[in-house]
Amino acid sequence: MFFEYGDDSVAQLGGVHLACEGASNLLTKVLEWGRLMAYLEQSTRYVPYDDRPGGRWRYHLPEELAGSPLLGGYTAALDHAFETYARALGPLQEYFRQRYPKAPEDPDQVYRMTIRAKALDTLRGLLPAATVSNVGLYGTGQAYEALLLRMFAHPLAEVRASAQLMLRELRKVIPAFLRRVDLPDRGGAWSRYLAETREATEAIARRLLGEAQPEERPEVVLTEYDPDGELRVVAAALYAASRLPDDALLERARWLTPEERAAVLAAYVGRRTNRRHKPGRAFERTSYRFDVLTDYGAFRDLQRHRLLTLEWQPLSCRHGYVTPAAVEEAGLLEDWARVMERCAGLHEAMLKAGLGPVAQYAVPLAYRIRFYMQMNAREAMHIIELRTTPQGHPTYRRICQAMHRLIRDQAGHRAIAAAMGFADHSEVELERLEAERAAEQRRREQAAPSGPS
Repeated sequence: MFFEYGDDSVAQLGGVHLACEGASNLLTKVLEWGRLMAYLEQSTRYVPYDDRPGGRWRYHLPEELAGSPLLGGYTAALDHAFETYARALGPLQEYFRQRYPKAPEDPDQVYRMTIRAKALDTLRGLLPAATVSNVGLYGTGQAYEALLLRMFAHPLAEVRASAQLMLRELRKVIPAFLRRVDLPDRGGAWSRYLAETREATEAIARRLLGEAQPEERPEVVLTEYDPDGELRVVAAALYAASRLPDDALLERARWLTPEERAAVLAAYVGRRTNRRHKPGRAFERTSYRFDVLTDYGAFRDLQRHRLLTLEWQPLSCRHGYVTPAAVEEAGLLEDWARVMERCAGLHEAMLKAGLGPVAQYAVPLAYRIRFYMQMNAREAMHIIELRTTPQGHPTYRRICQAMHRLIRDQAGHRAIAAAMGFADHSEVELERLEAERAAEQRRREQAAPSGPS
């Protein structure tokens, strides 16, 4: 079919599962950039990084540092970060055990897993972006082609080397769908185009923006929205149930009373019994653009939402870092600050040596990164309700709670915000406790003997 019809869409017929092991946190974000693929990444919330397989801590050693005088400082700083993380894991768990005693009704495993997740959540900010992880991918031939073209144009050697390994494995399964990727006049030309446009944009940004510094601002800012967005959603909700054209419905919606518009949306949203019950595409009629400045750890979680528009700036140490309150309360503040300062010094030295993209590896996850998220109201409902659930990480819960309030109060889209009925604004101390209790209940049900047949 591929050779007979020659259409790119034929490459959507072949899907492949692929495992990428030992990928740095920078590489995982490149792998997870595309919209039309499925990803599963090893979590820093449940997997401790206190072991040294093969005698080395689990971080990537960039090829670009081979023979560099900075190599020794790089390994020393990252070793120190991992040593601090491993050393703090036990004391921090003991601190949380003292602060949150075990409830008599909770099994030991539920309590143990909850406390461990709390400690790992708190300490993950010590881990540098060079920390390696495992990622599972599933995609079509067309999606892999797009991914590989971008990877071959990337400034990091790790990304380009990974692309070469992926191409070799994929050609064992879907060779016809990837025949253009490394042809000089096809995929090669495309990758060069991507690299050239990136470099040209960076150059003109340096020339026009110079050393301009950002002003202080809140963690989440709603930078763009449509004041008439809720009205447009009402018109879109009526569209499939009417015979009128789009512009006529919009004009009718303008003349409805607020109560009538609210009734339209109430009917369209219906009675949702859980957050997976989503209203239809009318909610895609309006959108919101948020500028976010938060720690890289939380960004990693939010970046996984791909059915929206999201772009981020280079990771650096120049926006400062966050320190969880528990770090200071547990007596670990000095150790935390030493890791941050040492890595910041390394990052600055790498920048001065002309190793801009590579310097990102040295930045701990506690440092802030700026990114924007632009989404329609339907996707906003999905993200806000999912990422404010009590078992979520405290940082991204706070970010999505702020998004919900901004939609309601700044945009004035109160009916849309009200439709997000599963947005959770509660304060939670042990985020994983209820999830672990539910998991334990499922284990018991599965282990229980079945009744007589």
